[in-house]
Amino acid sequence: MLRSMYSGVSGMRGFQTKLDVIGNNIANVNTVGFKAGRVMFQDILSQTVSGASQAEDGVRGGKNAQQIGLGVTVASVDTLHTAGSAMTTNVPTDLRIDGDGFFAVRPAGMEDGFYLTRAGNFSVDAAGQLVTADGGLVLSSDGEPISLAGVNAYSIGKNGTIVGINADGTTGDEIATIGVVQVQNPNGLEKMGANLYRSSVNSNVEELAIGVPGDAETGTGTIVAGQLEMSNVDLTSEFTEMIVAQRGFQSNSRIITTSDEILQELVNLKR
Repeated sequence: MLRSMYSGVSGMRGFQTKLDVIGNNIANVNTVGFKAGRVMFQDILSQTVSGASQAEDGVRGGKNAQQIGLGVTVASVDTLHTAGSAMTTNVPTDLRIDGDGFFAVRPAGMEDGFYLTRAGNFSVDAAGQLVTADGGLVLSSDGEPISLAGVNAYSIGKNGTIVGINADGTTGDEIATIGVVQVQNPNGLEKMGANLYRSSVNSNVEELAIGVPGDAETGTGTIVAGQLEMSNVDLTSEFTEMIVAQRGFQSNSRIITTSDEILQELVNLKR
């Protein structure tokens, strides 16, 4: 069989994966804290038809190797952890991390540990706990759930400190500090759905610990209350990449069609 036919098949598979990722990006264009994905390709091993020969001065010249590529494969599906645009909501429990880091949250039913998220659309439940949209507990810098029970008014500073406000408008006691986690390799995180990530063996899992916002030593970002970080999906770029993927898919399907026609001609040699 022709090598070009198998190259065309591998190309169609690769561009189908690219279209899958683009479709997911566009679907999450309005998802709070969403990070877009990107597909990277690499060529498959090439078949060497003839090897290279060494040149000999005054006798013969060198000859380059002849190699035929055998197609393409997906090298990686990266998550682009660039910052999304800020949306002002003026909701005091809406938080945005200005810089690096993730919020630490404990999903409902999870007894120990925590997941990570950039989505700061939090709220206060009936028990006075600061929770995610799915009811997960938002953790403090001490790794504990944050409770605002009995607090009528409060403010959240850039350093993540939640301070109560007294009835006369004066500053009250410090309640808790929003926990922020710095990840050495964000691309190593695994997506868990619901805007959540969990650590993996390639995302400094052993050093993963909850810290405080604005820590110069760890490089965590500061907290901006009353704002949300929106999706970092760029529709202009996504639609452009969609056209490239569509034409790439069509071109590779044409390779298969042309290869089939050549095989048909070979079969017709014997009449």
